[in-house]
Amino acid sequence: MDERYKKANRITIISIYINIFLSVFKIAVGVLGNSNAIVADGFHSLSDVITSIGVLAGIVVAKKPRDEEHNYGHEKAETLAAFVLSLVLIYAGVKIGLGSMKLMLHPENIKTPSYIALFAAIISILIKEVQYRITVKVGRDINSKALIADAWHHRSDALSSVGTLIGVGGAIMGYGFLDPLAGIIVSLLVLKVGFEILKTSANELMDTSVDKETEYAIREISIGVYGVKNISSLRTRIHGSMAYVDIAICVDPNMSVYDAHDIAEDVQNKVRTQISIIKEVVVHIDPCRREQKHEGCLKIQDCNNPSCEEGCGKVYINKS
Repeated sequence: MDERYKKANRITIISIYINIFLSVFKIAVGVLGNSNAIVADGFHSLSDVITSIGVLAGIVVAKKPRDEEHNYGHEKAETLAAFVLSLVLIYAGVKIGLGSMKLMLHPENIKTPSYIALFAAIISILIKEVQYRITVKVGRDINSKALIADAWHHRSDALSSVGTLIGVGGAIMGYGFLDPLAGIIVSLLVLKVGFEILKTSANELMDTSVDKETEYAIREISIGVYGVKNISSLRTRIHGSMAYVDIAICVDPNMSVYDAHDIAEDVQNKVRTQISIIKEVVVHIDPCRREQKHEGCLKIQDCNNPSCEEGCGKVYINKS
């Protein structure tokens, strides 16, 4: 876990330094090259410094161990950082779009920039795309929603700079309308990413379940443990980069409490070790009783009714 946070901290601190360099570079070039678009892009990069600091703060808080006020730990701080970052993306998309529409309505305000502004836009695109690829890879490797959101912020900056490049190039060639038109297209792309991250992070803050593939894997691992006759219920919830599992299993009613406890521990250990995102598994033991097979009771893989399971020629029904 410590190595995970070290990777996240390292990539975020590097991003902060790069964004500081880009903001100073683009603002200076924009002023010298007579390009309002590059100056605006420079201030956009300056806002990235603030968001990256927010991501770093979220990661640092998420690393803290559980305490009396946060019994389940602080992992949701990463999700909260992603949620805030999504709002920043939406704001940036709206601001870019409104600014571009204003220029479309008043083309006389578009100035002809110099070639140095074109060079600055190209440099920005290359740096931001490399930032995106490195950050999204690390984010996926360590399952950090905040880092992935920050990576998409880098990609939105690269797209913004593409719009700036088209606008600057078009203005140099006499097609000034290309600048605001490209800005509107970029703003729509930024808004799309912002709303996608907003939806994902909001769901996680509301304790959304793990995906169907992970849930199926939990069922398969649990039912494969010796002594487990049936899965009575399964509930999961995502908690930042980790997930919690509550599962009720059905065992032989004649089994001793000691043996049933061993089975529960076996289920806990196997689910935790075989699925990396699972932080904690709570297992509830239910006694089973034998009944004759009734219509609609199928094997566990196909059964929509979790209260029954056909095994060894017998059907076990949960007593509770």
